[in-house]
Order: sequence, then structure tokens, then C-alpha cells
Amino acid sequence: MSGPLRIDRVVTSGQFSLDGGTWDVDNNVWVVGDDDEVVVIDAAHNAAPIIETVAGRHVNAVIVTHGHNDHVTVAPELAEALYCPILMHQGDDVLWKATHPEAPYWHLDGDQRVGVAGTQLQVIHSPGHSPGSVCLYLPEADVLFSGDTLFSGGPGATGRSYSDFPTIIESIRDRLFALPEDTRVYTGHGDHTTIGTEAPHLAEWIARGH
Repeated sequence: MSGPLRIDRVVTSGQFSLDGGTWDVDNNVWVVGDDDEVVVIDAAHNAAPIIETVAGRHVNAVIVTHGHNDHVTVAPELAEALYCPILMHQGDDVLWKATHPEAPYWHLDGDQRVGVAGTQLQVIHSPGHSPGSVCLYLPEADVLFSGDTLFSGGPGATGRSYSDFPTIIESIRDRLFALPEDTRVYTGHGDHTTIGTEAPHLAEWIARGH
């Protein structure tokens, strides 16, 4: 590893569109690595600030946590500018093609590991918000990048097409809440939280439904 492992957050603003509706959103984009190489997690709205944060380092991959348009907006642009592949779970192919019908991506599988800066991001398939949603666990830093599967205060939305509330609850309970309580959760939108902060509220979420 060249220099310490670091995690940079880039916040970009734009719109999320699905099922005929459009909403203004702020997205978290995460750049993870060291002085030499990084991975970019999500590709929201605007490529310029993401490329600026990469700052000339080698990009191993752009990983998208799921296929909703606000998370993949500039993925092909980043792949071309940064000479790197796009990785996404094939379960979200229909969502990807709604935004980028002709652009290719590499298939990301559950339990796959993506190397960066002498360590590995562990892929956790976490369907529910979308069929191909994934989270990325970095044990070395005690961090989970949760995309839109888990937020501060509850699970991601499941009221739109291709989403399912019982499935996201199962993903969170069985896969995310199995991680250590002090794991910090860096989300796709909004503030971070921890596994230990969220886990006691699972029954409340189930009771209130989606």
C-alpha cells in the first residue's frame, strides 16, 4: 500500500427518476484507496467532481451499488475518462438499460472481492431496494458502503418497481446485521451510521412496513 488507506466522499446533486416520477436528490459517491490507486463507488450525476477527487490515481473500477439512474448517471463517462471497467450486479440489468441501453458493464457477483490498495472490498448481494443491489464491506477499515439498502433510520425505499420490502428486510437482517456492531455504514444518501445503531430497530421497521 502506498500511503494510508483513505475514504473520500463526493456529494453530487441531480434527479432520480422511476415509474414516471422524478425527485431531486443528493448522492454520496465514495472514492476508496491510497495515493496510487482507488475504486469509485457509485457514479452519480456529475463526473467532474469525482474525477477531481480521483486526482490522477489509477482507478481499478467504478462499482455501482445498484442500477437506479441516480447511481449510474455518469458511469460510462467515468469509465472512458478513467480507463476502468464498470462493475454491477446483473440483477439490475433492466434498470441499467433504462439509463444506458448501449453501454457495457462487467457482472459483479455476490461474495466477489474487489482489490484496491493492498486490501479487498467484499461484495454482499443485498436485494430488496432493487434486485441487484449490493453493499461493499471493507473489514480493514470497519466500513460498509451500503448504497440504498440501509440508511440512518431504516431500510431503503421499496415502494417502486423492482423493489420488495420483505426482501430488503431479509438482506439487512441476515447479511448486514451479521457484521460487527461498530461497523460504520457509509450510505448512498445522507449521513453515516453504524450497524450497532440500526440493528435494535429492526422490529420497528418491520412493524411500520414500507
